[in-house]
Amino acid sequence: MLNLEEKKAIVAEVAEIAANAQSVIAAEYRGLTVEQMTTLRKESRSAGVYLRVVKNSLAKRAIEETDCAPLKDALVGPMILAFSQEDPAAAARVFKDFVKSNDKLVVKSIVLGGKIMEASQLSALASMPTREQALGMLAGVIQAPITKFVRTVAEPTNKLARVVAAVRDQKQAA
Repeated sequence: MLNLEEKKAIVAEVAEIAANAQSVIAAEYRGLTVEQMTTLRKESRSAGVYLRVVKNSLAKRAIEETDCAPLKDALVGPMILAFSQEDPAAAARVFKDFVKSNDKLVVKSIVLGGKIMEASQLSALASMPTREQALGMLAGVIQAPITKFVRTVAEPTNKLARVVAAVRDQKQAA
């Protein structure tokens, strides 16, 4: 049994993590073995996801003043909370991959940017690009018109060079 000071420390820790989280996922873990939970924790840690099993009453207190507050109603039963710190879709990717081999983990609710999402939208969230991928896509979109402009400007010179080369080849052949 936790004493009051331990409970306050847990609430403060989870509140700090929740305040800085991009997204949070609540999932029911009933039926998972210790080995499976350890695997889930390792995968989460390597993906930059803060994973925590907290009593629902403490979790509700911790998230009440954060963007994660809409999650309160989903906190029923044995729940595990996954907070994505850097990449909003990191927890969704970890859970989506984990659920493929462990159907006992059931996603109950997702909060992204202070808005609640249905658990069925886990795949959509997991398919979002990472920050690096999104920046790469943006760079490609920005670079495309510049590349096309350079080609267009260079084309008359290239045409002239091809015509001169063709005339040279024709004179050499004659």
